[in-house]
Amino acid sequence: MKPRSLVFDLFGDYLRYRGGDVRLRGLVALMDCFDIPESTVRVVAARMRKEGWLDSRREGRETVYALTDASWRLLDEGRERIFGRAPGPWDGQWHMVIYSVPEADRALREQLRKKLSWLGFGLLSASVWISPHDRIAEVRESLADQPSVRMDALHARSEGAEVDRGMAARSWDLTTLNKEYTELIDRYRPRLAGYRAGRLRGRDALVERMHLIHDYRLLPFRDPDLPPELLPEGWVGRLAHEVFLEAHGLLRAEAEGYVDEVIGGAGG
Repeated sequence: MKPRSLVFDLFGDYLRYRGGDVRLRGLVALMDCFDIPESTVRVVAARMRKEGWLDSRREGRETVYALTDASWRLLDEGRERIFGRAPGPWDGQWHMVIYSVPEADRALREQLRKKLSWLGFGLLSASVWISPHDRIAEVRESLADQPSVRMDALHARSEGAEVDRGMAARSWDLTTLNKEYTELIDRYRPRLAGYRAGRLRGRDALVERMHLIHDYRLLPFRDPDLPPELLPEGWVGRLAHEVFLEAHGLLRAEAEGYVDEVIGGAGG
C-alpha cells in the first residue's frame, strides 16, 4: 500500500469521524502500523499539502493536518462507489456520452477517459461511452472548465435483452473482473469466522481492515454496477460486496478503538 493512499484511507475511514484533522505525530504513529517511517510521512504530508490535498495549521509547536474540500469531495465520491449499489430495477435505458477532443490535446483526452471510467461508463466504441445509470450531469459538471471538449449525451434503448448483454460484454472486461472478485472472496470469506470470534485485536485489526479496503476498492472503480439483466452467468460481484461489508463491519470496533488509542497517546 502506498503512503499517499494510506493517508487518504485513514482520513476517509477514521479521522473524518474524529474531528477531521490529526496532529503530525498522531499521523506518524498511525502510519508506523504499516511500517512507514516518520521521514516518509513528513515528505508525503508536505507534498500532499503542496498539491492541494491537505491543509495544515500550527498549534503551538505542532503541525495539524486536515483534508481540503477537494479531498473531501474525492473521498465522498470514492466512498459511494465502494459502499453503495444502485437501487431498484433497470428501466432498460442506456445513457451515452459521445465526445470530441482536439487531436493535439492527448492529456485532456486521457483525463476524460479516466473520469468516465471513474463514473462507471464503459467504452462501447471510439469516443462512445455508455452506462445503465444516468450520470450525465456528473460528466457535464466535470467538463465545466474544459470548453475545448464537445460532448453530446443520448438516452436510448437497444433492440432487446440479448443486444444489451452484448453491449455490456463489449464495454467492460467482466470476465477478468469476475475472476478478481472470486479471488477476493476466496481470500477473505474463510477469515470471517475469525473476525466474528474477535481473534484480531487493536493494531492487527486496523492493519487487516486497511488491507481489506485496499484489496477491495480496486474492484468497484472498474465495476459499472450493472443490473442483473446485463451480468454474465456466474457473476460473483454482489457476493464479494457482501463479504467485504461483513468483514469491514466485524473489524470496525477493534480498529477504531486502536485509532483512538494511538491518537490519544499522540496528544490529539
